[in-house]
Amino acid sequence: MAFEEYKGAMFSTTWKTSARKYGVVAARDVKIPMSDGIKLNCDTWRPDGKGKFPAVLSFHNYHSAGQTGPIKPAALSTAQWRHPGQERTNASLEAGDPIFFARRGYAHVVCNARGTGNSEGKWDFTGPQEVKDCYEVIEWMAKQSWCDGNVVMFGVSYFAWIQLFVAQLNPPHLKTIFCPWGSTDFYRDIAYRGGIFAWKWPFGWSQTSLTYGKVRPDCAALREMGEKGFKQAIAKMLEDEDIRSIPEMVAVLKNPLEGINPFIVDLALHSTYDKYWKDRTVDYNKIKIPAYIGADWDCFGIHLPAAFRSWEYLKVPKKMIIGPPVYLDRPLYQLQHEAIRWFDHWLKGINTGIMDEPPIRCFIMNTGEWKSSNDWPLPETKFTPFYLHESGLLNEHEHWSYEGSDSFEESPWMRGYVKYATPPLVENTEVLGPIMLKLYAATTDIDVHWIISLLEIDADGKERLLTKGWLKGSHRELDMKKSKPWEPIYTHAKSEPLTPGTIYEFDIKLVPTGNLFKAGSRIAVKISCVDDEPTNPLELIGTGSLKRTAVARVTVFHNEDYPSYLLLPITKGNIVNTYFSGGKWPGQ
Repeated sequence: MAFEEYKGAMFSTTWKTSARKYGVVAARDVKIPMSDGIKLNCDTWRPDGKGKFPAVLSFHNYHSAGQTGPIKPAALSTAQWRHPGQERTNASLEAGDPIFFARRGYAHVVCNARGTGNSEGKWDFTGPQEVKDCYEVIEWMAKQSWCDGNVVMFGVSYFAWIQLFVAQLNPPHLKTIFCPWGSTDFYRDIAYRGGIFAWKWPFGWSQTSLTYGKVRPDCAALREMGEKGFKQAIAKMLEDEDIRSIPEMVAVLKNPLEGINPFIVDLALHSTYDKYWKDRTVDYNKIKIPAYIGADWDCFGIHLPAAFRSWEYLKVPKKMIIGPPVYLDRPLYQLQHEAIRWFDHWLKGINTGIMDEPPIRCFIMNTGEWKSSNDWPLPETKFTPFYLHESGLLNEHEHWSYEGSDSFEESPWMRGYVKYATPPLVENTEVLGPIMLKLYAATTDIDVHWIISLLEIDADGKERLLTKGWLKGSHRELDMKKSKPWEPIYTHAKSEPLTPGTIYEFDIKLVPTGNLFKAGSRIAVKISCVDDEPTNPLELIGTGSLKRTAVARVTVFHNEDYPSYLLLPITKGNIVNTYFSGGKWPGQ
């Protein structure tokens, strides 16, 4: 056995990856010329051996030196997210370890986007200019003396989503992408979940990441509208009572071109799914190269929806991983052995065994174990309606005659809600897949912001948030070409105010989850119009929804005529359904 062939490699008895066999040559502040004369700034690492090597690109808008500094990986603390001014968060350190790649025979380029760091120009938030720049960087890399002409991409979050966008352009030398924890539709995934403006996200991102990356944003709205139209749009937005209730937004709108403000203003002024957002939505039909995608269960407010959308629409060799509900440590080092397996297979023709394994792996919460599948939703899924009943009951039994409704107050003085829960489960019940709430409801207002939470209540009564769904009532129009019985998709093309007191049918999509509800626990759904207080940084990302300032009474109907229900994807257990008695004899 040649032991050197296995040094630093991941391997089994039948396959192996590239071994650690090279030293590393690094170069900082390398300038890459763009076709319009702008120069982008990058850092490079390459093997010290002779010959040419495949190259990895990580493309970003963050602090450059921090990406690859000698920092011990750590979790992101909740305190950092709550008080970002006190200390920089490590969330944006997502490029991976270039030393790891270079030692195994891959060059690694970490490049700042236009208008960020030491790159020239103005930043175009994942827009056409930024995607074009990324294409040109890939082709520049392929021509370097140390590159064999094969380029791949690696990274998570910002580093991931740019990969899917540039893959649409099919750069001749881009061979595959490794892009879990990405986003592919910024309107639906992040900025306007369910059509509700998630205003806190751009503020938090700006404070924790963009400022330290020296981001200098362009203002798309100003270019589109002209100076007069831009000022009129700002003035109109400042008349909106919901916006006026947020001092931070008012301050930005009064100084729309200052600092990072143009980025926030662009998001705010594009409140429906228009060209601005279409330019920032992946067209999967154009992607021709293999892709490795994924997320984790707690990223329901940012990255998780894109993973399942990518799985459905990518028509290329692909793999998907949905991990435990925790943030990957930063600076990013995890998944690099997996990436080498992926790259070795597609670039070096090495048998790494990666394509012999099931293409989907999902971590199942409450088990500490993974579940594999060949398709999504899983073929064994039983989509089961759990009806909303009086007295806060959630159960598979259909409604009885003369059941009614529940109401709550929604106002700046009282943010009410209703909650429905099953009796304690007798069977261990696995829920894995897409979730939908069919809700019949009315409000005395002209709009309503539905925020739906799926909860686990353990045997001791402790609640845990599993996932959420959002829908702005005036954005209830469905895209019937894309919607499925278990997944409503909204057009977000226009706002249609509600008629106060009228009962509407709302199909509300919840982000998929994967959880084992153990016997003795309960499944619950909470229906509210505002976000709950988050308990960790990933939950925090999924909050910040704009609140209504109007005073309203909201009514949820659950009866024979208006049978509201929660559609759950059951993949194990629940054979005889839940027991009204909780499975206990009287007196037990």
